[in-house]
Amino acid sequence: MTTNLSSIIDQITDTAQKCGRDPHSIRLVAVGKRVLISKLKQAVDHGVCIIGENYIQEARDKFKELSGLDISWHFIGHLQSNKAKYAVRMFDLIHSVDSLKVAVEINKQAGKIAKVQEILIQVNIAKEATKSGISSDETIQLIRDISLLPNIRVTGLMTMPPYFDAPEKARPYFRELRELKETIAQIKIPNIFLKELSMGMSGDFKAAIEEGATLVRIGTAIFGSRL
Repeated sequence: MTTNLSSIIDQITDTAQKCGRDPHSIRLVAVGKRVLISKLKQAVDHGVCIIGENYIQEARDKFKELSGLDISWHFIGHLQSNKAKYAVRMFDLIHSVDSLKVAVEINKQAGKIAKVQEILIQVNIAKEATKSGISSDETIQLIRDISLLPNIRVTGLMTMPPYFDAPEKARPYFRELRELKETIAQIKIPNIFLKELSMGMSGDFKAAIEEGATLVRIGTAIFGSRL
C-alpha cells in the first residue's frame, strides 16, 4: 500500500509540473470506502492528509477511531437530508450537494453548532440517470439559492464522468466542469467562493489535473480492491 501511495503522490507532482501547475495546488483525497482502519492509519503515517468517505455510518466508526490524527475529513458520497446532522459534525468539506433540499438541511444543522459548512456542488455533466448531481444548466440557479443560506459556503464543484477504459475520454467532462466554474466566477454571486474542482479518480486523475482539478479522489490505486 505504501508503495502505491508514494507512486500516486509522485504522479500527481509530475503531472502538475508538466502542465505548469504548482503541485501544492492539488490535494489528494484518499478514499476510505471499505478500507480497514489500520490501512488508513498507515496511509496517514505516510503523508495522507485528507480521507474521503462515501457512507455516513462507516465514516462515523472511523471518525471515532481516528479522531486523534491530524487529518481533514471529506464526504464524497450521496448525502440524504436525514443524514446531514451527522455530516456537518464530522466533515470539513461535503463534495456532493446537488439539491436545495439537502443544502437547506445542511444549513439548519450547521447553524445548530455555529458552523459554516463548506460544500461543493455535484454536477452531473454527462446527465447519467444512474448518477447523482444537478445538470449544468441548473447549477447557477442552485448556487444562487444556496448563497442565501448563512451557514453554508459553496467553495467549488465536483463531478464524476462516465466510466471509460481510456482516461482521455473523460477529459471533455473535466474541461466542461472547469469552464462552468469559470462562468460562475464571472457572475460574482455573493457568498460564493469557487476555488475547488473535485474531479478525477484512480483511472483518470492525470487528465483531471491537466484540466484544473484541485482535489483528486483516489482509492483503488492506493488501497487495492475493496473488502
